[in-house]
Amino acid sequence: MSHTSSGLPVGRGLLCLIVAGAAWGTAGAAASLVYRASDMGPAALSFWRCVAGALLLFAVRLLRPRVRAAATVPLGRRLLRAGATGAGLAVFQTAYFDAVAATGLAVATVVTLGAGPVLIALGARLTLGERLGRAGLIAVAGALAGLGVLVLGSGGATVRPWGVLLALLSAAGYSVMTLLTRRWGRAGEADRSATTVGAFAVAGLCLLPFALAEGLVPHTAEPLRLLWLLAYIGTVPTALAYALYFAGAAVVRSATVSVIMLLEPVGAAVLALTLLGERLTAATLVGTALMLGSVGGLAVAEARGARSASVREPVLV
Repeated sequence: MSHTSSGLPVGRGLLCLIVAGAAWGTAGAAASLVYRASDMGPAALSFWRCVAGALLLFAVRLLRPRVRAAATVPLGRRLLRAGATGAGLAVFQTAYFDAVAATGLAVATVVTLGAGPVLIALGARLTLGERLGRAGLIAVAGALAGLGVLVLGSGGATVRPWGVLLALLSAAGYSVMTLLTRRWGRAGEADRSATTVGAFAVAGLCLLPFALAEGLVPHTAEPLRLLWLLAYIGTVPTALAYALYFAGAAVVRSATVSVIMLLEPVGAAVLALTLLGERLTAATLVGTALMLGSVGGLAVAEARGARSASVREPVLV
């Protein structure tokens, strides 16, 4: 398996992305339980999520030796990169929550996650010179079809133009975050730990005014349950998932990253069936099958391409 300039094997990067997508899929169910247990709003939840993620990852960073790439990138450039990534993360999360409020969960999810792979594929082609290929195009089309069936299959969706625009803005923030991470990874300057900590810190600052307007401290009759839920959200779908995401996004082609991250709604659908008591429908089965097949096929193609590239590369001694 080939190594990119950041030092992480492509196969391990794919595994990081798969685990991150599955972990992200649990955030929605956990957030639903938080809303049931308290009056916390989405902006406040996102703020505390970013704060918890930044603190946890900073603590882990203090216990680990600094990576070599961090010493080669000037401090000013690292701060600029953390600001750009954090701003993209804040736009991604905040615009998505606003889109949900404006046009509903189904439409917001389809537009945000559906537009993401398209914007990223175009951006990667124009700025990074990465070609998706025929197999990649088929995989993206299959994944987007599966997403549409999975989320819209139950019917009852309402499309509102303002909500669609917000969802597209969210997708743009996600695309910028992914493309920047990939560019720095290709340049061998991706300090994954510093990038993640800095992104959460900047995103938290961006979200703070909205969280203050909503109310930072929620009212609840179940404080212990709420604390456990917030601890889980800050740990698994935030600190762990985003650390793995930034690690994988630095070494895997950007379009492949965006398709693998579509595992998030699959995980959310499974949890909705098992934990929240939602009914199993034909749309859920068909959409999940299409998305898993597309993600699996694209991951295999990425791994094969990495092996072929490693074979073609000359051995330097």
